[in-house]
Order: sequence, then structure tokens, then C-alpha cells
Amino acid sequence: MNRLFALLFLIVFAVPVFSQTGKVIESLKFESKLVGYPVKYSVYLPADYETSNRSYPVLYLLHGYSDDETGWIQFGEANSVADKAIASGDATSCIIVMPDGKVTWYANSFDGKDPWEDMFIKEFIPFVEKQYRIRPQKQFRAIAGLSMGGNGALLLSLRHTELFSSCVAMSAGTFTDEEISANNQYDRYFGSIYGPKPATGVSDYWKSYSPLHLLDSVDKDKIKSVRFYIDCGDDDFLYKGNSALHVKMRDLGIPHEYRVRNGGHEWSYWRTGLYDGLKFISQEFHR
Repeated sequence: MNRLFALLFLIVFAVPVFSQTGKVIESLKFESKLVGYPVKYSVYLPADYETSNRSYPVLYLLHGYSDDETGWIQFGEANSVADKAIASGDATSCIIVMPDGKVTWYANSFDGKDPWEDMFIKEFIPFVEKQYRIRPQKQFRAIAGLSMGGNGALLLSLRHTELFSSCVAMSAGTFTDEEISANNQYDRYFGSIYGPKPATGVSDYWKSYSPLHLLDSVDKDKIKSVRFYIDCGDDDFLYKGNSALHVKMRDLGIPHEYRVRNGGHEWSYWRTGLYDGLKFISQEFHR
């Protein structure tokens, strides 16, 4: 009898826990005319999505270099992180969309062969926001990412300030001009996107996508319409670019949050960062 009672107890009290679990659909395909190939993406739908008629805020969550649309789910456990943040009340229910950015740096390639940025802004976002019940206003749209994706979140939110209310950059792959000039692996990691490396300095095309240069070229009032959260570990090899972003934003009077926590360039750091990032973007979703 005691065993039966214990089993019933577990069943009754487990139901609310399981009911808080969102749904993940991996590796869906969007047929793009601009890039000429199917763009894969994964999506997280909050627990109450299929039982309500409401529309939701959206977070576009970008992966790192050489990863794909499954990285944030398989290694970052983004669905579990979101479930916990929403259940605790730290984050509002939102849809999370994770596109495959390949190794595009989320930019248009200099030669026009892979206009990923144009695809994302002109095709993908409109498609997603019609496909799912998403609130289409800027206030309810955020962007975040890690490493290459952190840099992508920064450049996309700076180049399209009218679209995103918040940007969360974790361990952003943002580099100073000095780092790029001294980089002997430039052709391997950047050449196909940003073009040949100049004999000295950096190219104008590089500058047009560099968050550090965009802070100079984009209207400051437009930049201030986006809320920024920058998070980089004290042992992360990308510390220079991230700290340079913080210093430049401070000097320019651009409000932002800057966090340096114990950790390196690793998933354990980004899982915690995502939880904090969801709290941050939810402040705007709730405004």
C-alpha cells in the first residue's frame, strides 16, 4: 500500500514539472532565393505554445564557428536552460530560433556569392515570424550568440538597429584591428567572407562589419535604442575584443552591461550566460 501511495504521489507531482517542458524541432529547412541553398534552423517553442492562442517574443540565437543549427540544443542545452528560466519567472516565455550560419560570420560575403545577412534580414526573419505566432514589433525581438555568433549578434543589431530591442553577446568573436593585422590565419578564417587581407591595416569591407567600427559609423541615438549585454570569461582567448567593446561603449556613452566571469571559451560558461541573457532580454519583453 505504501509503495502504491508513493507511486501515485510521484505521478501527481511530476505532471507540473513535465508540463513546463518546451518543444524542440531540429534541422528544419527554409528555402532561400537569395543564398540559393536550403537554410537549416532549429526552433524552441515554449511549453504553453500548443495550448494557447497568444503570440510570443522571439530570440534569434546564433552558434559559433564550425557549428550548426543543432549546437545550442545538443551542447548548450538551450531548451533546458529556457525551461528553467521561464519556470522560475526569471525569463518570459519566448520562441527561440537557431539558424545555421555555417562559417559566414553572419555577414554578406565580399564577392556576393553568399549574402547570408541579406537572407537573414529580408527572407528568414519574415518567414519565421509568419510561420510561428511571434509578435513582430522590435520590442519583442532579440538576438544573441556565442563566439562567431556573439559577433554576429553585435553586427546584426548594430547594422539593423530598427529590428532588435536587445543583443546578448557571449564570448564574442570580435577582434581589434591590431589582432587582425597580426593574424597569420586570416585567409583560413576570414578571407572567403571579408576578402583579401590588405598589406597594412584592415579593409573597408572588414570595417563595415566590425562591431568596433560600427560603433563609430552608426548613429549613436540608433545604437542606444538597442540594449547590449556583453559577457566574456576571464580565461577566454577573445578577451581583447570584448574588453575593447566595453571600453569603447563607455567612452561613447552607450549604455550596456559588461560581465567578466570565471571561465573560458566553453559550453559550461555559455549555458550560464544564456540563462542570464534570457533574464536580460526579458526585461525589454516585459517593458
